[in-house]
Amino acid sequence: MPLSLAQHPESDALLDRDPLALLIGMLLDQQIPMEHAFWAPAELARRLGTDHLDARVLAEHDPEGLVTVFATPRALHRYPRSMAGRVQALCVALVETYDGDVTLIWCDAADGAELYSRLVALPGFGRQKAQIFTALLGKQRGVTPPGWREAAGGYGEDGVHKSVADVVDAASLGKVREFKQAAKAAAKAGAEPASSRATTASGVGKRAAPRRKAGSTQARGAERGASRAAEQD
Repeated sequence: MPLSLAQHPESDALLDRDPLALLIGMLLDQQIPMEHAFWAPAELARRLGTDHLDARVLAEHDPEGLVTVFATPRALHRYPRSMAGRVQALCVALVETYDGDVTLIWCDAADGAELYSRLVALPGFGRQKAQIFTALLGKQRGVTPPGWREAAGGYGEDGVHKSVADVVDAASLGKVREFKQAAKAAAKAGAEPASSRATTASGVGKRAAPRRKAGSTQARGAERGASRAAEQD
């Protein structure tokens, strides 16, 4: 079945035929809509004047030039500078470890645990992202070494709608979005500190501390903070 992650025929066609585009889409899939993340690789290729993505070309690209490519409207990501750097770091690792051939990550993996360990070792791929991509490879790309479902954790389960691995059309995308929204709401409710609900003996809540205005330093640090947070994805 053709991929339908970008919900855009031309972009999905590149994901289908170019494993590097698919891997980069997974890397970009954080803090922006999933469809935008998987649309971006095809647009990146178009801006580079090619019909596919090459790890060596991206690894050797002028870093500031690549930032410009990412930042040109419509920006390829909400944080173009940090994500351009992540894409380049990923491609450098692919060249150094796999001679630029993305498929070598999984084509000879003995089992799911080895596949997962190779993915989580890549720049920008934390535990959750590596599990989701393991599930995506197994569910939609036919990469099913022994134990791949276990390596993918809950994302490897059959009949669920938890991640991009389960998106095959617009309807399933809606179900995944509903699942993520419910999970975020539950996490937020569980993380709310008891002190925020406490009241004084008279029943009057404690006065909140005055809010400080966001200064220019905070604005300059926003992307750096987002980049650090992205490491957890």
